[in-house]
Amino acid sequence: MDNIRNIAIIAHVDHGKTTLVDQLLRQSGTFRSNQKVEERVMDSMDLEREKGITIRAKNASFQWNGYRINIVDTPGHADFGGEVERIMKMVDGVLLVVDAHDGPQAQTRFVLRKALENKAKPTVVINKIDRENARPHKVLDMVFDLFVELKADDEQLDFPVVYTSAKEGFALRELHENNEDMTPLFEAIVKHVPPPQISDAPFFQMLVSNLDYSDYLGRIAIGRIISGRVNVGDSMICIHRDGARERATVTALFTYSGLQQVQIEHAGGGDIIGLTGFEEVFIGETLTDREERAPLQFVDIDPPTIRMRILVNDSPFAGREGKFVTARHIKERLVRETRTNVCLEVSDTETAGAFEINARGEMQIAILVEQMRREGYEVMVSRPEVIFNKGENGELLEPIENLYVEVPGENVGDVMQSLAGRKGEVTAMDHHANRVSMEAVIPTRGLIGFETDLVNLTRGEGLMSHLFKEYARYKGEIAGRNRGVMVSMETGTSTAYALNSIQERGRLFVGPQEEIYTGMIVGENARPEDMPVNPCKAKHLTNMRSQGEGKGIQLEAPLKLSLERAIEYIDADEYVEATPKSLRLRKRILDATQRKRAAAAVAA
Repeated sequence: MDNIRNIAIIAHVDHGKTTLVDQLLRQSGTFRSNQKVEERVMDSMDLEREKGITIRAKNASFQWNGYRINIVDTPGHADFGGEVERIMKMVDGVLLVVDAHDGPQAQTRFVLRKALENKAKPTVVINKIDRENARPHKVLDMVFDLFVELKADDEQLDFPVVYTSAKEGFALRELHENNEDMTPLFEAIVKHVPPPQISDAPFFQMLVSNLDYSDYLGRIAIGRIISGRVNVGDSMICIHRDGARERATVTALFTYSGLQQVQIEHAGGGDIIGLTGFEEVFIGETLTDREERAPLQFVDIDPPTIRMRILVNDSPFAGREGKFVTARHIKERLVRETRTNVCLEVSDTETAGAFEINARGEMQIAILVEQMRREGYEVMVSRPEVIFNKGENGELLEPIENLYVEVPGENVGDVMQSLAGRKGEVTAMDHHANRVSMEAVIPTRGLIGFETDLVNLTRGEGLMSHLFKEYARYKGEIAGRNRGVMVSMETGTSTAYALNSIQERGRLFVGPQEEIYTGMIVGENARPEDMPVNPCKAKHLTNMRSQGEGKGIQLEAPLKLSLERAIEYIDADEYVEATPKSLRLRKRILDATQRKRAAAAVAA
C-alpha cells in the first residue's frame, strides 16, 4: 500500500486541470513516444471538448519511480458538484489547481470545501505562471485566505505549493528555478499525499463511487477497496440504499493503466478498481462478502434547487428527425441517466408524456438534453423553476446562492442595476486594474437568465459563477423577461420579403427558407407584449413596376440561441423544442385563439 497514491484533481472551470493531467500522463511514460494523443485526452465526451469543461469524473492511473498513482479528474462546474462530492470518498489527497492570474473562483471554493470536509490532504498547484499578467504570489495569498475562510485545520493550512505551466509542461518548487519538466509535481504527490488508509477489518468492503457500463459485461461498479481482498469468481453481496441485499458472483475486475481499463484477477485494500457481476448496483451502495455486514456511510449530496419538465415533442414537425420520440423511450433514457448521475431526480407528472427533473442547475439539464439530441431523441423542455421548501412555522423558503461576478469597470453600474432587479444584494467589491470583482447573495430564481443579461451588458467580457448557500425566506416577486416575442400565425416556409418587414419590430431568431409552424417563436419583440406575425408571406407579383424594384433586401443575421440560452430565455408559457437537427422556441399552446382563452381563464 505504501507505493499507492490516490488523488483527485480539482479546480474551477478552465483553470487547466485536464491539461495538467495530460502532462502527468505524458511525462510518466504512459504513452509511447511515437503515440499520437489528443489534447485534453481526459475529456472524452464530445460535449466536454466543445465546451472546454469536464462534465463527468474520469479515472486514470500511471507509474512513476515505482509508485502507482491513481488520479481522478473531476468537474469544476457547481451544476456537476455531485461528481466531486462522491469522488472524495475514493482519494486521500487533492491537487488544487488555481489560475496564476484569476486566483480562486467560486468553484475553487466549492471543490476545496468538499475536499477539506473529507480530510483529503491538499497540494496547491498554481498553474499558468507563463500567462501574461500572472501574479502567482498574490494568488498564493488569496488561496491561503480561502483555506482560512473554509476553516481548514493547522495540518491542512500547511499545504505544499508547486508552480506550473501545464501548457508548456513544466513545474517549479520556487519561481526562480529553471523550468525543465513536471518532476517537482511528481515528487510533491509522492511526498505529501498519504498512502491509502485501510480498515483493519479482515473482510472485503468497497463503496461504489462511480459507474461505467460495458456492452459485454454490464454495469461496472467503480470505487476504492476499504479493506480485504477480492478475486474474480468470488461471491459478493451488494447492500442497496434501501437496505435490501443482493448476491452475485464477481465476473471481472478492472484497474487502470493510463486511461485504459485493464482486466486483473485480484485486488487488495487501497486499490481503485472496477467490478462487474451486479445487474442493479448504484452509486453510494456497499459491496461486501456477507449479508450481515453493515453498509458503509455514503456522503450526503447537496439538494437539487431547480425543477424542469422534459416532454414528448408534440409540435407539427414531431418525428421528422428523431429515432426516439415516445414517452417510453424518453423515460427509459432519463432513468438510465439517474443511475450514473446522483444529482438528478426524475418523476412522472399528472400529464402523460411529461417528466419532472430536479437538478442542481439549468446547465446540468441542458447538457443532458443536448446528449439526448445527439443520440436521436426529440423532446420539449420547459422553463426552469426553483424548488421551494416550507419552514418550521409554515413560511415559504427558497434557495439562495452566492454569486461571483467579474466585469469591466465601465459596466459595474449596469450589472448592479440588473442584480438589484433580481433581488441580489452585493456583499463585497474588489477593484483590480480595469476590472471589478463583485460578490452578491441572490435567490436562485434571480440567476435564471442572468448569464444572458451579463453577456449583453458587458459585450461578452463578464464572468460569473455561483454556489448554493442555503434555503432562506422568500424574497418577493422578480420581474420576468421585459420583452415579448414574435409568434408565427402561419405554417409554411419563411421568406426574405416577410422577414424584412418583421425585423423592423425586433430581433429575428430565424432566417429565410426555414420551415415555420403556427405558434412558433420567430423573434423577440422590441416591446413588452407578444406580437403575431406572418414570416411566410410572399410578395404578390403584379404587372406594375414598383419604385423599390431591383433593390436587394438586407436581412440582419438571425440570433441563434444555444440550448442553455434558449432554456434561460423562454417564459413560463413557452417550450424549447430540441431535435437532433433543430432547436425551436414555441408557445405551449400553439393556436392563438386557445392561448387567449387560456390567458383569460388564468386572469379570471
